[in-house]
Amino acid sequence: MIAAHDLIDVLPGPVVVIGSDERIAMINPAGRTVLGTALTGRHYISALRQPSLLAAVESVLKTGVMAGARYSTKDDSGNDITYVVSITRIQTALVLHFEDLTDRHSADQMRRDFVANVSHELRTPLTALMGFIETMLRGPAKDDPVAQERFLTIMEAEAGRMNRLVGDLMSLNRVETQERLRPTDPVDLGALLGSVAHGLTQLADEAQVKLEVRVPEAEITVPGDDDQLRQVVTNLIENAIKYGCDGGKVMIALLPPSFDTRLRREVVEIVVRDYGPGIDPVHLPRLTERFYRIDTHRSREQGGTGLGLAIVKHIANRHRGRLHVESELGQGSSFSVILPI
Repeated sequence: MIAAHDLIDVLPGPVVVIGSDERIAMINPAGRTVLGTALTGRHYISALRQPSLLAAVESVLKTGVMAGARYSTKDDSGNDITYVVSITRIQTALVLHFEDLTDRHSADQMRRDFVANVSHELRTPLTALMGFIETMLRGPAKDDPVAQERFLTIMEAEAGRMNRLVGDLMSLNRVETQERLRPTDPVDLGALLGSVAHGLTQLADEAQVKLEVRVPEAEITVPGDDDQLRQVVTNLIENAIKYGCDGGKVMIALLPPSFDTRLRREVVEIVVRDYGPGIDPVHLPRLTERFYRIDTHRSREQGGTGLGLAIVKHIANRHRGRLHVESELGQGSSFSVILPI
């Protein structure tokens, strides 16, 4: 017959058993990681310590009715960890099961932050549109064609900004939905880079930026989603033109296949490099966060939504690749998408 301590040892979450003498009778390895070692035989008060949990244990000891409580601690990196503890009486013993809620709380916080960010991003153009409409219908611009034309131009820009934001949100949602499904269609990367660069020639000319495309003569094909990889390259080149235009040139390169030690397989690398002002190193770890902007005012002026690099990162993840960024102030920035062959 299987012993009780063998059963709790194989459970993934922390489990503590308090005996009839109110001392710790058993604790599994996961429990020792959370609460500490050498707890067996100690009174539960000195082992558990946190008042809310102690009160719940005392309640179950008195009434026998199942109860729950929160237990908070920190991991080795100092990050907050929250457990919900279910306390059940079985014969003369109490069994405490700890369930880690940290990921759930983090996901909830991300959702709250996301909704707050979207609301903020939409509120500004909506407020501007409503103000201009009111001014044109009932305000000073009601009978002023010159003012109306100026306001309509601004309204068009604000409506376009909202449209781009909604489009990027839909793109991000599609990519996240499909992220676990690796695409398998063959994509000719050289042809794709040339096609995207050609389509952005007018934007580059308007910014007085020269696009330089370097691809190997031999065809390089990867399993992928043509539309999504096209979106990756488009986002990176557009960013390089808009924010690195001071350098006057953007280089788009497809490097020959090589072995990547991190992915442990043959890969190809798409590099988009500008020669502009570069990015302060303090910003690099956060570049792919949703709605993160280095210069909020300039980004909005350029029509940025703050979602472009988040979309690039998720598309790279879907292709089992990765996004790598290097930058030095005054020396420009290099964005590389590494894709397995």
